[in-house]
Amino acid sequence: MQPSKGRPRGGGADQETRVEPLDDHDPVPAEEAGQLRYDDPWYDALASGWGESSVDGAQAQPVVPSARTEGESGAAAADVYLEVQSSAAFQEVRRRYRKFVVPASVAFFAWYVGYVVAATTAPELMARPVAGAVNVAMVAGLGQFLSTFLLTWAYARHARLRRDRAALELRWDTQELTRGVSGGRS
Repeated sequence: MQPSKGRPRGGGADQETRVEPLDDHDPVPAEEAGQLRYDDPWYDALASGWGESSVDGAQAQPVVPSARTEGESGAAAADVYLEVQSSAAFQEVRRRYRKFVVPASVAFFAWYVGYVVAATTAPELMARPVAGAVNVAMVAGLGQFLSTFLLTWAYARHARLRRDRAALELRWDTQELTRGVSGGRS
């Protein structure tokens, strides 16, 4: 694994951190280096320290984030997540997701099954020429690809316009709640 390339490690709760130098010079505060940083505990909490060797060449122990530790803070963090899951905002995000995905999945599956059934039960229809050597089966087959791309575009657009902002707000609210539970540690 590669080192963090100057990203701060640990900290959290809006603490100012020092940037790790890439060479053997003294660490410089992030503000002096022209890079004001906000420590996001979700950024690389699971990856920090994993697979990196300590100074003596021995394998370093992995750093486990505080929300995943056993005991009181882990149970309290679980309570926070259960509270968020039962909140009206979370249910609204899930409702918007299902409102798009269920009809889109049913429509796409029906279109696919219709294509396969028509190809197997009505070969004379599928062999009917449309333009030159291009027949109905080729047009419908290319339509499968086109509909896949259109459905992907529609899903990404729906997520961006209807769910992403609400989901991001839920993420930050959850992060702040878990920070308060774990006593400011990240």
